[in-house]
Amino acid sequence: MKELVLPLTKEQVKDLKAGDSVLLSGVILTARDCAHRRITEMINKGEKLPFDIDGAVIYYAGPCPSKPGMASGSCGPTTSARMDSFAPALLDMGLGAIIGKGEMCSEVAIALKRNCSVYFAAIGGAGAIYGSNIKKSECIAFPDLLSEAVYRLEVEKFPLVVAMDCHGGNIYR
Repeated sequence: MKELVLPLTKEQVKDLKAGDSVLLSGVILTARDCAHRRITEMINKGEKLPFDIDGAVIYYAGPCPSKPGMASGSCGPTTSARMDSFAPALLDMGLGAIIGKGEMCSEVAIALKRNCSVYFAAIGGAGAIYGSNIKKSECIAFPDLLSEAVYRLEVEKFPLVVAMDCHGGNIYR
């Protein structure tokens, strides 16, 4: 088990291999389908994004409302393939890593390799566990999208598996 603290360095990413188990700590952003469409529209219009994409980690998830005393409610991954059309461009803009569930397309694999980035798989059905690893949650963009807004999460020992590495390794193949 590798314990990693964000932001990730390119050296750390190069050391990761498909199948490695990791515990990730630091700041990650959430963004699902609606947020990705809006991000892409902003990029296409030449508008400045409301957050820095360079080196960021995007978790394909939407946190549920928190219970008293908790930073977040359940926060499980959504199907990553729904972001296949958005991911390569964001990776080319400097996105450091992706977190989601399930296989992503070959164009994403090529973009991960080209940009020395990594795709981490989260466990589907383990949203309550992920929610308990969130220490702070703040909506930072597109609040009108509710749970699909972009949230800034501070996570501690977030359990993940390297699904696709920057060397072409892929646990789904």
